[in-house]
Amino acid sequence: MIATQNPVDLVGTYPLPDSQLDRFLLRISMGYPNAEAERALLLGGERRLLIAQAQAKLGRDDLLAIRSAVQQVHVSDALVDYLQALIARSRNHPGVRVGLSPRAGLALLRAARAHALLLGRGHVLPDDVQALFPHLAAHRLVANADAGDARALARSVLLAVPLD
Repeated sequence: MIATQNPVDLVGTYPLPDSQLDRFLLRISMGYPNAEAERALLLGGERRLLIAQAQAKLGRDDLLAIRSAVQQVHVSDALVDYLQALIARSRNHPGVRVGLSPRAGLALLRAARAHALLLGRGHVLPDDVQALFPHLAAHRLVANADAGDARALARSVLLAVPLD
């Protein structure tokens, strides 16, 4: 499932409770489209008609096969140690009031496996975890009042855990 979020300062937009934010796998900001993509969007026709005409690219069996392939991606004990160290550091990092939950750890591991598979590997590397960590952690960390930007805080946690 993909959800969009309006800027917080718009009328009718309210922050979600932490327990609900923890259920979103990743938070990725897409920004604005480039001029060419925006032009295609403007000239592309009525959105509702385009959605009604959309064809599925994958069937149920395809999705189940991909899910199974993700579960088969190897995760070493050393990688799990690294992931646990990141989660533990998030819970006692300066600037963090509430760190990552066990659900966040499970999500990070699952996402790292999928990332490795997308890159054609049958094993997870620390690079997979590092690529996803800011997108997974920023909306889950509860920062102290003076901690600043959530994404910067997530990167700070990431940098605080060395690779052994």
